[in-house]
Amino acid sequence: MRVRHPNRPDWGIGQVQSNIGSKITVNFPEAGKVVIEGSRILLVPVFDD
Repeated sequence: MRVRHPNRPDWGIGQVQSNIGSKITVNFPEAGKVVIEGSRILLVPVFDD
């Protein structure tokens, strides 16, 4: 799944690598691999560019 971080648009569109519990690992082109607490940050799905 492709997503954007609502507070960090400069990171670009990320690819979700895993979702375990509330920990979501996303690989962003401008920030690298980031682990996000899904209960605190609501990622925005990207369906097209």
